[in-house]
Amino acid sequence: MGESSHKFIPIAQQAETRFVEPLARDALARALASHRVVDARGRHLHDLRISVTDRCNFRCTYCMPKDVFGPGYAFLPHGALLTFEEIARFARVAVSLGVEKIRLTGGEPTLRRDLPSLIDMLAQVRTPTGRPLDLTLTTNGSTLARQARTLRAAGLQRITVSLDSLDDRTFQAMNDVGFPVADVLRGIEVALDAGLTPLKVNMVVKRGVNDHGIVDMARHFRGSGVVVRFIEFMDVGATNGWRMDDVVPSAEVIRRVNEVFPLAPVEPEYTGEVAERWRYIDGAGEIGVISSVTRAFCRTCTRVRLATDGRIYTCLFADRGVDFRTLLRGGATDQEIAALLAGVWAAREDRYSEIRTEETAKQRKVEMSFIGG
Repeated sequence: MGESSHKFIPIAQQAETRFVEPLARDALARALASHRVVDARGRHLHDLRISVTDRCNFRCTYCMPKDVFGPGYAFLPHGALLTFEEIARFARVAVSLGVEKIRLTGGEPTLRRDLPSLIDMLAQVRTPTGRPLDLTLTTNGSTLARQARTLRAAGLQRITVSLDSLDDRTFQAMNDVGFPVADVLRGIEVALDAGLTPLKVNMVVKRGVNDHGIVDMARHFRGSGVVVRFIEFMDVGATNGWRMDDVVPSAEVIRRVNEVFPLAPVEPEYTGEVAERWRYIDGAGEIGVISSVTRAFCRTCTRVRLATDGRIYTCLFADRGVDFRTLLRGGATDQEIAALLAGVWAAREDRYSEIRTEETAKQRKVEMSFIGG
């Protein structure tokens, strides 16, 4: 590391971090040299989620409720957002430490102007062994019909579409802007035709709101190649009114689907995969469940999140992040940025879902619309 290792320590202290001093410089150097960094619980850095905008054209009640994110809400000014060049630079640094998968999120990422330019930049990044990244994006699907082919041509490999109901009345009530489900389904068709596959559909399940449509969702996409993933309603942020009574446990979701379409468990594709996979016994594909509330997967979490304003969050349920925008704009070298990121990760002890209680769920946390899902 040499003398440059001294430069980032005051910056880290100013950002109220606590991870650089305990991390020996020789250990940090080894992490950078081996292209792999491990946190305090033995989890290696593998996934980077990048929020490219804090804006969204939906007002989903579990994410950006209208009574908070109304007409007067102050979104970040354009100058506060990381530029595409800054994002791509940070991505290259993260890849040098072991990141192999990048997911673009928001807000609604397709609202970011000239997004294909960023995708093109990221598609050029290679791992230390020369392999391309797994480059994907999560979207509400509202713009897919007109953007899917352009995104694919820019280098995007696949997408995940958030779709909480096939019933139009329920879907419009949940997105709270009257957006029709038919337009999202049309976007999915165009994305499939464009080759953005394997395509996944995420359904956040909330009891008494859309859980009546669980089997309908499974039925609709059976045999299509689309993988539906049912997500337990989570206490992300502090504005969605989360209650444990609103959670439909994943075990119940699997039971409901299994009663109609028999299922069998599938082994995970890799360590850290968040979804438990289940295949249809008749060969018509598979579904997944994401069980952050009832079956915490903190012990295998390999994800770090770059927020819209350039802060890094090491947990979806964090209350504060670490400022990297200052380094990116303040003349820090790639080595210094890598050192700070390695230090952040090496000291990481997050296990929020394992220790969640009704009381901790009420504590203020960063909003999902700011750091992605």
